[in-house]
Amino acid sequence: MSTRLLLRLLLLVLLAVAAPAARAQRTLAVGPGEKVQTIGEAIAQARPGSQIVVRAGVYRESTLVVDKPVTLVADGDVVLDGEGARAIMKVTADGVTVRGFTFRNVGSSFVEDRAALLVEKAARCTIEGNTFEATFFGIYLAETSHCTVSNNTLRGEGAQESKAGNGIHLWYSRLVTIRDNRVTGHRDGIYLEFVDGAAVEGNVSAENLRYGLHFMFADSCRYTRNTFRANGAGVAVMYSKHVEMTGNHFADNWGAAAFGLLLKEITDSRIAGNVVRGNTVGLYAEGVNRVEVKGNDFTRNGWAVRVMADGYANLFTANNFRGNSFDVGTNSRQSSSRFEGNYWDAYRGYDIDRDGVGDVPFRPVRLFSLIVARHEPAILLMRSLLVDLLDLAERVAPVLTPATLTDARPAMQPLAR
Repeated sequence: MSTRLLLRLLLLVLLAVAAPAARAQRTLAVGPGEKVQTIGEAIAQARPGSQIVVRAGVYRESTLVVDKPVTLVADGDVVLDGEGARAIMKVTADGVTVRGFTFRNVGSSFVEDRAALLVEKAARCTIEGNTFEATFFGIYLAETSHCTVSNNTLRGEGAQESKAGNGIHLWYSRLVTIRDNRVTGHRDGIYLEFVDGAAVEGNVSAENLRYGLHFMFADSCRYTRNTFRANGAGVAVMYSKHVEMTGNHFADNWGAAAFGLLLKEITDSRIAGNVVRGNTVGLYAEGVNRVEVKGNDFTRNGWAVRVMADGYANLFTANNFRGNSFDVGTNSRQSSSRFEGNYWDAYRGYDIDRDGVGDVPFRPVRLFSLIVARHEPAILLMRSLLVDLLDLAERVAPVLTPATLTDARPAMQPLAR
């Protein structure tokens, strides 16, 4: 046997012996009865790429700093308790996964955005299948990219906005996916600021103190198939461009300053295929330019749409307006927004040629809505004979309602979805 062949056989034997030991070193078990008793110790011992498996139990440790690419997995019911006094985990390394833990008891703070789980200046993180209970901020991503936050449950206990943080909070981040999370009881359910290219999909954000979703300066973001229900002020979308909101439900947001969806200073965006039901104001648009509002259902709202005259070149088309107290409200007789081909249950026109389009234009802005906009207590006359006479007079000889907000091609039947 040649010397070279002998050396190759010896190397193969050594590799075969070393492989199980190497694999064992890549998985560290933590908990009662294990060699490693604390999660902090396991992180310190772990090598890049290791998996840390945490056995069932309650762990009360100082703030855990994950500074290397590892996977932390809960084996059973694992509770990380902040004891109401501190943040629980801070991730500073790329490629970290945190899965299956319960984060509990992070006390509120007036001097810091204290979070149960903070990811800072890191990329490619995965946060999935965790539960957050009684936390100030739940998940906080700062200066991150290419991260995924999915299938988490966040239950806050905030009674006042000043003492509550946000459920999922993004700041100066890009290309983050927030998917299939459930958020309740926080100040804002989901909050994005200075974010690019985020995808917010399939989440349920309900019964939060202020907004179900709140984002500012968040360009080229997509919001799809989410439910925003019974939040203090609904959803607020501000100072952003290239926004796409499709297939969402905005429901049951009632209050003096509550909206299903508030758009402020939004440009070149698309609002399509959403259900807007049971809100004080379904859609409020201020400083909105070149936005397409298409194929939405506005049902049983106080005001379905309030569009301010400072908007430019917005198109409302193929929407259904049913059971709203007021279909459209505005603050001026002049507007460059356009309504075309919508269904209005208040339309009383006719279709002689039977092409499905009304032969008489529809003016969706009622005279009484202008009166209520200036004198809110007048809403008490909503069902009175006087209001019926005002509406009739305005339909016969419209002189006060905006001529520019007219649907020249109203649909005769509700538009199918």
